[in-house]
Amino acid sequence: MWTVVYIAPNKTVAESLKKMLATEGFLVQLRVLGFPQIHDTCPVEILVPESEIDEAMEIIKYSLIII
Repeated sequence: MWTVVYIAPNKTVAESLKKMLATEGFLVQLRVLGFPQIHDTCPVEILVPESEIDEAMEIIKYSLIII
């Protein structure tokens, strides 16, 4: 089951975090909240498999310090 691990403020941040998670071997999905035609400014949910949520959260916490 896919679980929301973080809600990014926009697509740019979401794509950056997705790339970092994927580099670490995580499966990642993004889901835009809001209207698709203005998705660059809408919040974006970052989802990972439920079994990987704790590890993914640690990477996101570390990544947000760097960003």
